[in-house]
Amino acid sequence: MDPELEAFIPLFPKSDHSDPVAARKDFAALAVSIPAPDTSDMEIEDRTVPGDPDIRVRIYRPRGAHGAIVWMHGGGWVMGNLDTEHPWAARLAAGSGAVVISVDYRLAPENPAPAALDDVYTVVTWASDNAADLGIDPTRIAVGGHSAGGGLAAGAALRARDEHGPSICFQLLSQPGLDDRLETWSARHLTDAPWMNRAKAQQLWSYYLGSGNATAYIAPGRADDLTGLPPAYIASAELCPARDEDIEYALRLLRAGVSVELHQWAGTFHGSHAILSADISQRQIAEMCAALRRAVTR
Repeated sequence: MDPELEAFIPLFPKSDHSDPVAARKDFAALAVSIPAPDTSDMEIEDRTVPGDPDIRVRIYRPRGAHGAIVWMHGGGWVMGNLDTEHPWAARLAAGSGAVVISVDYRLAPENPAPAALDDVYTVVTWASDNAADLGIDPTRIAVGGHSAGGGLAAGAALRARDEHGPSICFQLLSQPGLDDRLETWSARHLTDAPWMNRAKAQQLWSYYLGSGNATAYIAPGRADDLTGLPPAYIASAELCPARDEDIEYALRLLRAGVSVELHQWAGTFHGSHAILSADISQRQIAEMCAALRRAVTR
């Protein structure tokens, strides 16, 4: 493990996802400790996207931005909201120069799949249909997210392809949760990794799926056909149960003719980029911002 990250392990609170309500409170408390960047050079606006039900979004608009990303927070489909994601959405907008549309999708287990994916797809469609009003280029709309949010972004890209829906130019997938089967080497063997391990992954997937079955949109790792999808940047963490499913998804995209940039970050664990003082975390964030900037602002 990267020594700067390892030094923080004893300070981590014990997280228990057996009580989703308590887990959300703990997640929110951690988010408060993460500083947001300077947002004085951008407009931030809360809006409501019509849907069933309506969906709250927070739009971060840097000066002169035209490209955009519909961005989904992490939290295992169970935790997170616009406020917990604020430091990251603002950081992504500031670092990339792109408009960031942060989505407050419905959470499990109260709203199991496909509720979150439906919300995300509704927002992507809304952003495309209302590009002129939002001041963005409809040909430069990306999707992205971290962890569960990355899985939702990948699922939205698959659905948009299959339904001939909104045009998506890029996928920014940070340690995405892609496969509920948890059959890869990393999913089976990283049982004691920091923050996220096999037991927690199993529990969170069970909340998200509820009594339903996983489809390729809900668990994109199950998709048989990856042709015709947007180019992607995929980041994986060495000490993360989802590591191998992320790498395999990148390889399958490449074999399907999709352009992919894959970075497997050595010495990191799931969500460790939140330790902002670590050099490797700063590099991860800067690279994600640069990848998005290249994709939507050129």
